[in-house]
Amino acid sequence: MLVSRAIAGLPRTGFAGSVVSIGVFDGIHLGHQAILAKNVERAREGGLVPTVVTFTAHPKEVLLGRAPKTLTSLEHRLELFRRAGVGHTLALAFDERLRNTPAEEFVEKILISALRAQRFVLGFDSKFGRDRSGGPELLERLGYPIDVVPRVSVDQRAVSSTAIREAVELGDLAGAARMLGRAVSVLGTVVRGDGLGRRLGFPTANLDLHHELHPPAGVYACRARRLGHGWQSAVTNIGFRPTLEGRAAARPRIEVHLLDCEEELYGQSLEVEFVAHLRAERRFEGLDALIEQIARDVAVARELLGGDDPGMGPEEDPCRR
Repeated sequence: MLVSRAIAGLPRTGFAGSVVSIGVFDGIHLGHQAILAKNVERAREGGLVPTVVTFTAHPKEVLLGRAPKTLTSLEHRLELFRRAGVGHTLALAFDERLRNTPAEEFVEKILISALRAQRFVLGFDSKFGRDRSGGPELLERLGYPIDVVPRVSVDQRAVSSTAIREAVELGDLAGAARMLGRAVSVLGTVVRGDGLGRRLGFPTANLDLHHELHPPAGVYACRARRLGHGWQSAVTNIGFRPTLEGRAAARPRIEVHLLDCEEELYGQSLEVEFVAHLRAERRFEGLDALIEQIARDVAVARELLGGDDPGMGPEEDPCRR
């Protein structure tokens, strides 16, 4: 997938016309997936490039002076766009200049002239341009072909990034997963920790998350992988390590123990899917008790996950190369 970060960075030659969708797409939930699937379908029919216009940061940061915690960072969204079949993403910085761009100018200069849009696929509530004056009605009035994807509901509730954020923060992984159409996941960079996990016999990859939102503190059965590789069964602890540090830390740590894998992953991006909550984080009397509990957590996770993803071959698994 081609990724452009500014209009000036767009290719000038050999660039086919496009089918364009616009939005933040935080979480790439079922509603977003419906938009992307229709975009890819229309692009295939017309020999065009399925294209997304998104933003490097949430527009509400500029519009309201504060933005919601994000379900997915830009890097994570780009990966999920790629998996959905998107061929080109233009990630724009939402600043005062873009905020004040009239909707008609946004359409003509960015979507038509720069991206060579030939048709559009938008969500039912899609808005763009100054004062959110642009949307499906404007494009229809300007004479451009457009598909409007209706609202998607799950459990009689409209699917939205806001609803999913609430579910994740409450620890309702199953409810969030139903709206996402996949497991709740995070993407982070593996950074160096204090090495205690390795000394205890359970080495961990310490994640510096690329975004803010994650499930509540606790221990989870997960699947994790480097981008471009297969999934590995894992146990993840989110919390403050009360047995070792008390609860003075301002932010929780995210520590991922990949089962049967001790490869060095420092500096690499690791994607983690939360499959099931195993237990709450708690304080143990000493390291021996903590080690025993971690061993039990690993055993339960193995049973729940049923080993590695059956679709993952040795050639995809970085721990078996």
